[in-house]
Amino acid sequence: MTPPGPTAHPYMANSAPELRRELLDAVGVDDVEELFVQIPEDHRVKEPIKLPPALRSEAALSRHLRDVLSRNVDCEQNLSFLGGGVWQHYVPAVCDEIAQRTEFVTSEWGTPASDHGRNQAWFEFASQLGELLDLDFVGLPVYSWGCAAGHAIRMASRMTGRREVLVPADLNRERLAVIRTYCEPPEMPSHIAIVEVATDPQTGRLDVADLEAKLSERTAAVYVETPSSLGVIETEVERIAAAARAAGAETILGVDPISLGVLAPPGQLGADIAVGSTQPLGVHMNAGGGVGGFIATRDEERYARQYPTLQVSIAPTAKPGEHGFTMTLFEQSSYGRREKGNDWTGNSVYLWAIVNAVYMTAMGPQGFVELGELILQRSHYAAARIGELPGVSVRWGGFFKEFVVDFSETGKTVAEINAALLERGIFGGGDLSTGHPHLGQSALYCVTEVHTQEDIDRLVEALAEVTR
Repeated sequence: MTPPGPTAHPYMANSAPELRRELLDAVGVDDVEELFVQIPEDHRVKEPIKLPPALRSEAALSRHLRDVLSRNVDCEQNLSFLGGGVWQHYVPAVCDEIAQRTEFVTSEWGTPASDHGRNQAWFEFASQLGELLDLDFVGLPVYSWGCAAGHAIRMASRMTGRREVLVPADLNRERLAVIRTYCEPPEMPSHIAIVEVATDPQTGRLDVADLEAKLSERTAAVYVETPSSLGVIETEVERIAAAARAAGAETILGVDPISLGVLAPPGQLGADIAVGSTQPLGVHMNAGGGVGGFIATRDEERYARQYPTLQVSIAPTAKPGEHGFTMTLFEQSSYGRREKGNDWTGNSVYLWAIVNAVYMTAMGPQGFVELGELILQRSHYAAARIGELPGVSVRWGGFFKEFVVDFSETGKTVAEINAALLERGIFGGGDLSTGHPHLGQSALYCVTEVHTQEDIDRLVEALAEVTR
């Protein structure tokens, strides 16, 4: 039995009748419905929405939330082989410890003392990531890899005065959707046309001949990834960069920073701008929150002047041996000029920059080498075992961390296979059949350092059962 409650909601002060009346009087209307008359009738709900009764107490709310959250099954309870943009990597305890320190987790802008420590941490993030990428100029992170790619394309367009970008046809569909948003609709004055470049069905790599045929005086940039969003290592980035440069276009290279202990960095491959995700660098998997995307270039003014992000610089002070840290190029960001800045960077993930710096410090150069080699060994072991199953094949070799498994010949859909795996406590690979229908019933599997040989063998045994 629900006891009668107050007419005002306990968490909404403005729901009290006298306060509602005061608000309506202040805006000059008699009824709240008058505020919504501009919404067309056919866009409005005709009947009241059937919602459960309001929760009248904190205890009831707390219990309700616990009940809802208990329905979730996470990647700690289940064995997960999901990737495709957010990956399960080990997060050292020191990353969480530093992230929870009050001088970092509280206000973005604090006191001169706390700002000094925060700015130094941000500077270390940029310095370490720049060394990993073999590039000199790194901005503070934006919301995601897709956001970073979108900003980079707009940077290239401003630099070249051109309005077209070439992207891989097999690009991650969510990332492509974000890029399309940054490139704006055709009706907008700043629209950037997206031209898809074919991938070679035999190798999964970019068809360089098709790319060279599509390069023109309209091309602002070529966007390419290695590993690609399907895990394939691109072997002709230098040729692609040279072709783009000859056409007067910029080369934007998307990379997974975890791979750079074993793969050549963007600076050595001829990339002008590098982008990617910072989530593998000590950030837990999450849904609905920012995971971090970086933008990096050579330290040249023509690039620096196009950044939409915040930058941190180091400089000596009047006291010998002492250094200070400060924001540079602040006036060209949306923080400094709002809508007149180079771009609107939106939500910030600056706490993750500190976590990333802690992670890279803990790993060190040799740590990245060992981690990359371990991921290569385990992912290729998994691919070899899975490829032995009847009716199952791995589409391409030469991959890092992620690989495409084709189940078409089993006669079962990826959805059916994943549902059966879930019953066995396993999250199967991401279903590619909708976003990439030309790949048939294929799934993107991800194997990282968290997966043991026993985990992989368990997956193979389960797949053998569910694909019969």
